[in-house]
Amino acid sequence: MTELDEFRSQVRRVLENEVPAALRGRATDPKAHVWGGRRMAFALPESRAWLEVAAARGWTAPTWPREYGGGGLSGEEAKVLLSEIGRLALPPPLVGFGLTMIGPTLLQFGSERLRREHLPKITSGQIRWCQGYSEPNAGSDLAAVQTSAVRDGDHFVVNGQKIWTSYGDLSDWMFMIVRTDPGAKKKQAGITFLLVDFATPGIEVRPIRLISGASPFCETFFSDARVPVENVVGELNAGWTVAKALLGHERAMIANVMGSGGRRDTASRWDPAEERLAALAKQYVGQAGGRVADPVLRDRIAQLSMDTLCFQLTVQRAADGAAAGHRPGAETSMFKLYGTELNQRRQELMLAIRGPQSLGWESAQGEPGDGFSADELQQTRDWLRSRGNTIEGGTSEVQLNVLAKQVLGLPD
Repeated sequence: MTELDEFRSQVRRVLENEVPAALRGRATDPKAHVWGGRRMAFALPESRAWLEVAAARGWTAPTWPREYGGGGLSGEEAKVLLSEIGRLALPPPLVGFGLTMIGPTLLQFGSERLRREHLPKITSGQIRWCQGYSEPNAGSDLAAVQTSAVRDGDHFVVNGQKIWTSYGDLSDWMFMIVRTDPGAKKKQAGITFLLVDFATPGIEVRPIRLISGASPFCETFFSDARVPVENVVGELNAGWTVAKALLGHERAMIANVMGSGGRRDTASRWDPAEERLAALAKQYVGQAGGRVADPVLRDRIAQLSMDTLCFQLTVQRAADGAAAGHRPGAETSMFKLYGTELNQRRQELMLAIRGPQSLGWESAQGEPGDGFSADELQQTRDWLRSRGNTIEGGTSEVQLNVLAKQVLGLPD
């Protein structure tokens, strides 16, 4: 037996004997997902046990160094771990922007003090993070941010507004970019990357509702909030480099979530999104000989399934490269562009399958609409929500510009 085989056996024993069996098959169930934070809540009591098991072994961040709360696993070992989690269709033990965005950025740019202060709290789920990039007048042109940070001794005094701060109302800390040199000749040169504790006086978070009726988005206001200078990531006035690197992690994360269709491990046969499409089609359209009755619909489901698998395998190649030490580059724009459009196609197909049953809505009193199930009502909201996929995290047009300039070498 090879060392990798022995590692697989160890992982399998832990997952089968120490992780509650009630979590099996709930990989994509939002109720089973734990975001962590000072106000951490467990919709399922079994999720607490799973988090404790994973955090004790560093499995919430398998490839991070052990000294920061990670598992210290090699790329191959991490793939084995994900494969075994996928085999049981377990949910991830912990999710959030700490693991997917600011954590990798701190490993690349953070000081040793910042790493030791924040990374173990991320891997154990103690702190929940949100992002402070976009502003009312700085979205696609992110370098136009105007939220100011004026140095006053050992602190910055921060004033301004951030928008689209996902889950800001549930978060404990924000990673953000601020303008520290308004006189810089090049606007990118006057930006600094800063970490801010939401317990700081002078910060107000307000939720934003979307067309779907619910939203993770918020707007955040800063009024003379004092933030320690030691919370700067990288160098003063050189935050644009850090911000771009984090965008690479964000785009890869969005692409993987949106484009995977629920798949967590390409080495397994578990593919709940496409299996659900086929099951829905049989339910709403009918079946013949065990297959979806409508041949055109069968073709659309098969095409989406193949596209999803090809996309996920391509993302996996990039993930393998990241595990080997390669930093994300312009390819993340390709992933974000294709992954979000793939999710929109999936949502549109689900609407087509359900037909008129996908047009339901709750009454003004919040009661289910007559003749519609809870799943059908949720599908309407999910489709509406998906319209924002190609906007959030950088619009599709922005991604195309990145690819044109950095991959194809086209002029401005």
